[in-house]
Amino acid sequence: MKSVLHKYYKETVVPALKKELGYKNVMQVPRIEKVVLNVGYGKHVKDKKYIDHVEKTLAMISGQKPIHNKTTKSISNFKIRAGMTIGASVTLHGEKMYEFLYKLINLTFPRVRDFRGISPKSFDRQGNYSTGLKEQLAFPEITAEMNDIIHGLEMTIVTNAKTKEEGLALLKKMGFPFRDK
Repeated sequence: MKSVLHKYYKETVVPALKKELGYKNVMQVPRIEKVVLNVGYGKHVKDKKYIDHVEKTLAMISGQKPIHNKTTKSISNFKIRAGMTIGASVTLHGEKMYEFLYKLINLTFPRVRDFRGISPKSFDRQGNYSTGLKEQLAFPEITAEMNDIIHGLEMTIVTNAKTKEEGLALLKKMGFPFRDK
């Protein structure tokens, strides 16, 4: 069963972008390929309770188990050794990705405190978008008893757009609440 956002993309966004960007073929229209959620442990690298909480929270938000990211080099100034676990991440594809994005656009962003829209300046040259939240409490899966440990969350939306402008057009048509410059 296709998610609401995937159906909207196929039926509304693709024809609109095809017309707006002047493409002749539907396969030229940019699409979202994956979404990567990432949490760095920071100063809590050795705190087992914090790491377990982050893993549990990421699993609830994304619907799949996170992987642990390890360092490749030692950095003495940050007290990091090679092979140490410094974060957790989840990569979403397909229907889970569309379900997450639908939830992000329609439920999470409106629940963020003092939300005025997301910045349109966070695109890289290839049209990928990166943003973050300072606290995970905006997600509807987070319950009141899980408020004891607050952490941030970084999100990268990877598209196959060729430029920033194509990526911005795609995400605007998908319903992302961008603020005016």
